[in-house]
Amino acid sequence: MADSALELLSPAGDMERLHMAVLYGADSVYLAGTSFGMRSFAGNFTAEELPRAVEFAHSHGVKVHVAVNTMPRNPEIDLLPAYLEQLQSAHVDALILADLGAFTLAGKYAPRCARHISTQQSIANYQCAGAWHDLGAKRVVLARELSLEEIANIRAKTPKSLEIETFGHGAMCVSYSGRCLLSNYMTGRDSNRGACAQPCRYQYALMEEKRPGEYFPVFEDEGGTYILNSRDMCMIDHLNALREAGVDCIKIEGRAKSAYYAAIVTGAYRHCIDDTAAGRPIDPVWRDEVEHVSHRVYSTGFYFGQPGQYTENSRYIREWQVCAIVERCDAQGRAVCSLRNKFSQGDALEAVGPRLRPFSFTAQNILDAEGAPLLQPKTPQTRFSLQLPCQVPPYTILRHCVDLSAK
Repeated sequence: MADSALELLSPAGDMERLHMAVLYGADSVYLAGTSFGMRSFAGNFTAEELPRAVEFAHSHGVKVHVAVNTMPRNPEIDLLPAYLEQLQSAHVDALILADLGAFTLAGKYAPRCARHISTQQSIANYQCAGAWHDLGAKRVVLARELSLEEIANIRAKTPKSLEIETFGHGAMCVSYSGRCLLSNYMTGRDSNRGACAQPCRYQYALMEEKRPGEYFPVFEDEGGTYILNSRDMCMIDHLNALREAGVDCIKIEGRAKSAYYAAIVTGAYRHCIDDTAAGRPIDPVWRDEVEHVSHRVYSTGFYFGQPGQYTENSRYIREWQVCAIVERCDAQGRAVCSLRNKFSQGDALEAVGPRLRPFSFTAQNILDAEGAPLLQPKTPQTRFSLQLPCQVPPYTILRHCVDLSAK
């Protein structure tokens, strides 16, 4: 059994998302450079940005893990030593690796960086986990297909110095993580090279060869046509169960998702982890926060056994939209903000921020950058000010309820 609170590992797809994850309570963040990472469509970090990202995280006591978890081909492997040296020079804390050759090179060219084994390795038994530890791995990220009982068995039969990390929130792969060829076949985008198009999320129909253009539903049952359907994972209600199974670190999926997602989900899990670690009941307001981001219907994945086929609509639920980000706010609650989406004076808004419990207020006394009254800020990224009920910290998010879910 783990003896301390779960480490919270949050996604950082670019600098804005890094700032949000750090300020909203992550213990560590994971990101990637422009090469060798499994999310090629995230913003990612250039060679110039990476040291600044590490410096910002470290200044807040947050560790940085860098994903180097693609399966490199021969021409790419020649470029890896220089990249690994660059990561070590940037003072990265850990490397997330999947390829054995890359793992070996990391030990040689970035020896000061801890080596973590990616979920791409699909570690599903204690022998495999222990073997990676014997080779020098500090941590294994277990396969997402494991139950809590299986994780507890792995914990019991591996060295205590081996850390165990599992995914606790976000999208799930319907295949063994990263091993699906469907994306490559249908779109030419290789999941093992960070470019999955997620065709398992598509809604399919059957077309008969001699009736082109006529589409027939493929029924699993009367529920519909979702033969590859997948829900999102959410383990925020089961943090003690993860801890008791021996999990050291819970990982939030989503390097390609928004800065809003990184902030809200990190903040929710931060408060709930702190509550459970202190023996307090979870504050319902934080549990409710994971419902405020774009998501599919939640499930607990494989942690409590086979999740079963889901046949309802699995399109994203989007019921909240970011209006603005607070840049600064004085003691009287006058906030200078950067606009994200338009809203109007008199609208009902919510504010949530770093160490700030969500609260509702009415948008009022809005002024443009020159101090003139403004009824409806419209142009994204423009600055304006408005009156809040109290002082709030920078990076506070202002949002409103609006149903943007796919119909």
